[in-house]
Amino acid sequence: MPHLNRSLSAAVAGAVCATIASTASADLIAGWSIPTRFPVGAGNVPTGQTFVVPLAVNPDGSFNADPNVAGSTAWDPMLAGRADMGARALQAGFELSAFHQLASFGSTPTSYTSPAGNGSPYSLSSNVWTAGDYYQVVFDTSNYSDISFSFDMTRSSTGAKTFEIVMSLDGGATFTTMVESFDVLQAGLSGSGTTSWNSTTNQAGFTSTLGLGEAAANASSVMIRIRALVDNLNSSGSFTAGGTVRIDNVMVNGTLIPAPGALALLGAAGLIGGTRRRR
Repeated sequence: MPHLNRSLSAAVAGAVCATIASTASADLIAGWSIPTRFPVGAGNVPTGQTFVVPLAVNPDGSFNADPNVAGSTAWDPMLAGRADMGARALQAGFELSAFHQLASFGSTPTSYTSPAGNGSPYSLSSNVWTAGDYYQVVFDTSNYSDISFSFDMTRSSTGAKTFEIVMSLDGGATFTTMVESFDVLQAGLSGSGTTSWNSTTNQAGFTSTLGLGEAAANASSVMIRIRALVDNLNSSGSFTAGGTVRIDNVMVNGTLIPAPGALALLGAAGLIGGTRRRR
């Protein structure tokens, strides 16, 4: 059974396991595989407290993998944050973003980069993590039930380790805690059985899947925050601004709710079939 591949507190482990949902037979509503590289080079790397994942779409509908190349399709600000996969790819109301309370710490700015993902070309990576910072995903589940949310996540040796997952259905006015605490796995850590993230190998041990419950079904807006509970710390417990966390392959799955007319047709078909069998 799919589960959070993280260390959960005993107080919430049972409750979380009860909400885990398999996505094997579900539809992909929206997915963020981060197909486009972020700005690079001196003075170009995005910095600051907030960041929305950029996207660039070529005239033929494909994604431009690297808009940093002169003459290629540029990032489209109207598409920033939108999903690149699923039934509702590129639709408004869907967004992947990041928030950090500190725009910089000393000489280290809060920077957003796109190193290799977990079996994909790019991921969202950021540094200067303090407790309360988060990655956020907003999506619409209208006409879908059995909603599940999955993501890949890793950190550097000094990146923030412990996170929680919270959900809001009212635009962030109130939140429900979905996962009280889990630890992010450091890629390539000795004894972990993992290697550093790269563009060709997907390592299943970094993937977490969480069922969101009935409240998230058929909702006009669902907001998920994966929120740090601790600062960037080194082995001595000192704050290390340069520590990073990465997220990749963010997916929202669900089961399409049949339209009332379709249900009526199914009922009629069953009635006709039963009548024929009785003749």
